[in-house]
Amino acid sequence: MSEELKFDRRRFLGAAAITIAAGPLVMLGSANAKPSQETPVKGTTRTSNGENTSLGTIKQIDAGVLSIGYAEAGPANGKVVILLHGWPYDIHSFVDVVPLLASKGYRVIIPHLRGHGTTRFLSDSTPRNGQQAAVGADIIALMDALKIQQAILAGFDWGARTACVIAALWPERCKALVSVSGYLVTNLEAGKQPLPPKAEFNWWYQYYFSTERGRAGYDKYRHDFAKLIWETASPKWSFDDATFDRSAASLNNPDHVSIVIHNYRWRLSLAAGESKYDDLENQLAKSPVITVPTITLEGDANGAPHLDPVSYRNKFSGKYTHHTITGGIGHNLPQEAPQAFADAVVEVDGY
Repeated sequence: MSEELKFDRRRFLGAAAITIAAGPLVMLGSANAKPSQETPVKGTTRTSNGENTSLGTIKQIDAGVLSIGYAEAGPANGKVVILLHGWPYDIHSFVDVVPLLASKGYRVIIPHLRGHGTTRFLSDSTPRNGQQAAVGADIIALMDALKIQQAILAGFDWGARTACVIAALWPERCKALVSVSGYLVTNLEAGKQPLPPKAEFNWWYQYYFSTERGRAGYDKYRHDFAKLIWETASPKWSFDDATFDRSAASLNNPDHVSIVIHNYRWRLSLAAGESKYDDLENQLAKSPVITVPTITLEGDANGAPHLDPVSYRNKFSGKYTHHTITGGIGHNLPQEAPQAFADAVVEVDGY
């Protein structure tokens, strides 16, 4: 769900700023921030349960420390688009986006992030680490394994953060970026700052996960837990049980709980990251400006904490557009508004 330790502690509850662990609220929401000249509002017809139910055969490839499970569609020689899901979701968030992009001639790759679906660690000794640099490095390793030099990256929640991390650290590998909820790079120092009570309340699960009771509770009730997050993050989306169950099955990954718990504890500086990622995290701690062409998206009914687009406008120095997607669209934007999401990918490809 709304994953932001970079944004995490700085998002908005209604009109109030919620700044939980994202880049310094002061910096992103500074008086120097200027609204984009290109912020059209796009209407859409929301799909309740979608038209498609499968992404086809799941492939496996060894990449970095993982055997990554991924779906693929479209022509092998097409421009590559990598779609990155969030938590507690999975690759089925893109089940209706994929055929739209494949029909346009794109080669679409949809990987299960570490701790999800059929993705597995190659070694039992590898730390079950959920920090942002590790997840970003996973996708670079996947691109290397598939011999993909450059791709359009598009995602939401954890996936949007991962896409932002890659665009910031490896801009030569990212042709363009589509990021739901904007600039999501985690800033640990900003995440140490307390928020007003209402803002902290919106992050209840993050604090729950910081306890051993929370770990045990999530492990025992992960299905019910995920459904609660879906309902609160997308309050106007009437998804059916079959739609939820398809994604919830991916949470049964043996490393899922460890990855999720580490991710949220790391964002609160309650768990250490791996030293091998220190150089990357030091770069991300500076909240680097993203230079690649970017479109940011936001649903008009996102129940997860999120910033006003004006607060992150200055974090993108290349060609940039923001679209607010109307029609009761919540946090799982690609599954709730697949046409709008696919349109954004095509649009940013033309920049």
